[in-house]
Amino acid sequence: MTNGVRALVRRTHEERVLAALRAHGALSRSDLATRVGLSRTTLSEITASLLQRGAIVVADTDAAVRAGSGRPAERLALDPGAGQVIGVDFGHRRVHVAVADASHNVIASGRDEYENGTPWETRLSTAFELIERLSRETGVHYGALQAIGIGVPGPYTGKTSDSGSVRWKNQLMPDGVDAAFAERFDTPVFVDNNTRLAALAEASTRSDVVDNLIYLRLSDGVGGGLVVSGRLVSGTRGFAGELGHVTADPSGVTCRCGKRGCLETVASVPALLAACRERGVLLETLDDLAAAVEKGDPVVDVVLREAGTAIGRVLGAAAMTLNPREVVIGGEVIRIAPMIVEQAAATIRYELYPIPAEQPLVVRPAQLYDNDGALGAIAAIFHQSPLLAGYPEPSAPVEQQQSQRSAHS
Repeated sequence: MTNGVRALVRRTHEERVLAALRAHGALSRSDLATRVGLSRTTLSEITASLLQRGAIVVADTDAAVRAGSGRPAERLALDPGAGQVIGVDFGHRRVHVAVADASHNVIASGRDEYENGTPWETRLSTAFELIERLSRETGVHYGALQAIGIGVPGPYTGKTSDSGSVRWKNQLMPDGVDAAFAERFDTPVFVDNNTRLAALAEASTRSDVVDNLIYLRLSDGVGGGLVVSGRLVSGTRGFAGELGHVTADPSGVTCRCGKRGCLETVASVPALLAACRERGVLLETLDDLAAAVEKGDPVVDVVLREAGTAIGRVLGAAAMTLNPREVVIGGEVIRIAPMIVEQAAATIRYELYPIPAEQPLVVRPAQLYDNDGALGAIAAIFHQSPLLAGYPEPSAPVEQQQSQRSAHS
């Protein structure tokens, strides 16, 4: 077999061992071999590698439950401090990182900020430093890392790499960001639009997966994600769900995309703060906005409700088109200004008036907030949701891609 195929088979065996330990707790090597269907020789090789990397640990022995004489056998268990998957969400002004273990529990998370327009090289350095800092502060280690999911702003389209595996390219992001992560951590990388990943996270937070959902996130920009007939939708060129660039005010200000009056120019956090300042209320940060909302400032209330109306019109048109089960509005501003959701919901109900109301549309605030994109990236890597049917697999790590190229040359 080529090195690439060997690596794939080995990773598959590792996942089976980890899944068995996740489901059943500590197990002896003999019990593991029986449960995963591997020979003892193969299992010994796999567990030795996982032990060496820190993915699993020797928990105890089976002395307490062992019948008869003989040397007690070691029992292996997942290392609770081993980060198996990293989710990274690059926003316009901040990067958020979440680390999950093999049981899908988030065991570390954090964020760092940078200026809007910061070069990608600096954003990458900020993310790498944050990942290492989380390790130092929490004791989480990445020796058992299986994959990294990355969310970035902007539309995505698929392309085929030289190795034949499907990779993703952001039209607003230079080549090499996914490769930089793959090279640094020697692990597969999955990249997609961060708001679409946030939609995945929201659609997956309930006990039953939401099969038709419209998601809108208000942050430094405004983005959206669509779940249609049980699938997370990207569209032909990666623009599906770009609700932030639907025209909300034809006579409005010019958007960074070049159009005029996009929803982003009305409902993004910078737009809300600017609208308050234009009306004489000097707000510079979200903390300032939160204080004004708590004080009951009437001017701020009007600005937020006007934004909610604009949001409701755009989402109402989308809801008339897609007939979703839920409309979810997220972003950090929603926590401090819930009247935005209230006003948007009232406007959406007006827009949907002709539709029978036996099963009324649910309009709700997001259950997840600033870490939603990172958590969605983790969900994408774990592939635990049927919403991901049809999505490409993560791109291979650099070393594996090189091996595959050598095998074909």
